[in-house]
Amino acid sequence: MTLTPTASEPAGDELPAPASLAEVKGWFFPVDQVLFDWFLTRQSELTEPGDLLEIGAYMGKSAIFMGSYLRSGETFTVCDLFDSPARDDANSAEMRYSYSTLTRRSFESNYLSFHDELPTVIQGLSSLVRDRVQAASCRFAHIDGSHLYEHVRGDIEDTRTLLHPHGIVALDDYRSEHCPGVAAAVWEAVATGGLNPVCVTGTKLYGTWGDPGPVREQLLEFLAGRDDLWHAVEAVAGGKLVRVKGAGAVLPAQPPSRHHREEPPVEEAPPVKAPATPEAPAVRRRSPLRRLVLNVLPPFVSKGFVRLRAALRHQA
Repeated sequence: MTLTPTASEPAGDELPAPASLAEVKGWFFPVDQVLFDWFLTRQSELTEPGDLLEIGAYMGKSAIFMGSYLRSGETFTVCDLFDSPARDDANSAEMRYSYSTLTRRSFESNYLSFHDELPTVIQGLSSLVRDRVQAASCRFAHIDGSHLYEHVRGDIEDTRTLLHPHGIVALDDYRSEHCPGVAAAVWEAVATGGLNPVCVTGTKLYGTWGDPGPVREQLLEFLAGRDDLWHAVEAVAGGKLVRVKGAGAVLPAQPPSRHHREEPPVEEAPPVKAPATPEAPAVRRRSPLRRLVLNVLPPFVSKGFVRLRAALRHQA
């Protein structure tokens, strides 16, 4: 286990401690969170044994999520270069372009905002993983490291060795235009390397080197009950491939942050009492006798009658 200062000890220009998973930088979209949750929960319900593995951690968003499914006695291994130098020019250039702000301390600080202990951290090239992780020991692996064909191809080959026969691998950027090397390596594994796709989203392909039939059928049953997810089945490379979309997917339970901030209750303002409407002056109604005098008698007679009536009312 790697020791590190806790997340409550910020240093330098580090970002504030995240109060929720949404505040952790990264590209871990809702539909993939739903699928990670489904695959990992299914493995727990079936008591399938195995550890967890992630190659390529960035700021730790997906690692934090995966760490919530770690069971007693299991190991979670995370491998990333972080701020270590790469050994070849192409990989060094990629690190400078895509991950210039990435540091191991930022990852560990984020992770410790959600979990009590760090995973086993391998800082260096992903080729180190095969010597640090036991063969056939993992049940779920997330590969999101280098975008270069040679490195991705090696990561996939190593992952095949490290996974249980029932294990699931999630491969990121299998179709992104900015990293064609990943697509080449992933589809090569499907075409000639025995990888059986289960499903794809806009960013990740999920597959297994075991029998994909049972997990695929159970996934289709799950998707049939989700109104927030769209899915379809395609025939690919002699097998079935489930396509899943869900920009508005309802997120599964999120790992709680120790820095979660409760929103202060909103006090309702007392109702504003409308100003009283001034009462209209009372309209004095004319008596029938007065109306008759005014309408029938000549004006000089009616005016005299009115003055006489007023004088009598005043004396009364």
